[in-house]
Amino acid sequence: MNPVSGVPIVGVIGGGQLARMMIPPAVELGLQLRVLAENAGESAALAVTQLGDYRSAEDVLRFAQGVDVITFDHEHVPQEVLRALLESGVAVHPSADALLYAQDKLLMRQRLTQLGMPVPEWAAVDSEADLESFLAEHGGRAVIKTPRGGYDGKGVRVVSTASEVADWFTGDGPLLAEELVDFRRELSQQVARRPSGELAIWPVVESIQRDGVCVEVIAPAPDSSEKLTEVAEWIATTIAQELGVTGMLAVELFETTDERLLVNELAMRPHNSGHWTIDGSATSQFEQHLRAVLDLPLGATAPRDPWSVMVNVLGGTTENRYPAALADQPDVKYHFYGKEPRPGRKVGHVTAAGEDLEDVVFRARAAAAFFED
Repeated sequence: MNPVSGVPIVGVIGGGQLARMMIPPAVELGLQLRVLAENAGESAALAVTQLGDYRSAEDVLRFAQGVDVITFDHEHVPQEVLRALLESGVAVHPSADALLYAQDKLLMRQRLTQLGMPVPEWAAVDSEADLESFLAEHGGRAVIKTPRGGYDGKGVRVVSTASEVADWFTGDGPLLAEELVDFRRELSQQVARRPSGELAIWPVVESIQRDGVCVEVIAPAPDSSEKLTEVAEWIATTIAQELGVTGMLAVELFETTDERLLVNELAMRPHNSGHWTIDGSATSQFEQHLRAVLDLPLGATAPRDPWSVMVNVLGGTTENRYPAALADQPDVKYHFYGKEPRPGRKVGHVTAAGEDLEDVVFRARAAAAFFED
């Protein structure tokens, strides 16, 4: 707590776009936001108060001095650093015990299986021989994941032979092998939970992927039955409660061709599939995350419009195309992350909303197209 103003202080480890998008709701809620970044020019530069290495307990403990709670822009802070924070008496949300299941995909699969959650068939494979056996039992193709560090399609390969991931068998531990799910579409269910146990949930959304990267999100997911909605909510709330998640949780789901839901991935932070909530919901995922980690009452999650569509801007351009985009699509909301353009890089997103889904999709795509080469 700021000793002069009495304002709560939230410390965010990581200076990326998620930390950047926490700045406006922190200002609106009257909170103070501090950010630990590796470099001065990161997305959340406006709130960066310390440069340091998130893998260094010394740097992180120094940053944590004087804050009321530590939270995260990413899930890569090592467990030993998280435990050092705990031992020093710092409030950390989500906790080290919860984050473990977002950091390690094998542990996540094991725990979700123990909880009876619906997941793809999987196995830990230690060798090419183990993987060949798994492939033989699952139609000759499988998804292979490195347990730690993968995101946006990195650390994931679809293979037909074990030799295609021979370079991943390094002796550092097993890989995660999963059945290649025959899915109709990918969904995402977001829920927020505060330490006292209160939960808030948004409508389930459809997440459209290209090469393992999210390109569009439609909220709510079209053609979703009442049963599908109820099952998605049950899965997300059960996981949040059983794992003791505090803050935001995104549960990425496969909707299979035989109308089942399977848990694909977990993210314990604001998530790309929830960016639509900034403009499309009564309470954005970023405001809700701040409320939750401070154990404040959670906000309403009702959509503002029948449909919201978020389109990521990938790659970007150095040309100033804002005037043309703003003139062409004046009802669209534009969000950019202060990142240098690079092929495939998420440099921003746009959100359109309205009553006619076809029109909303058209406007969001048209706006994003101005910024992509």
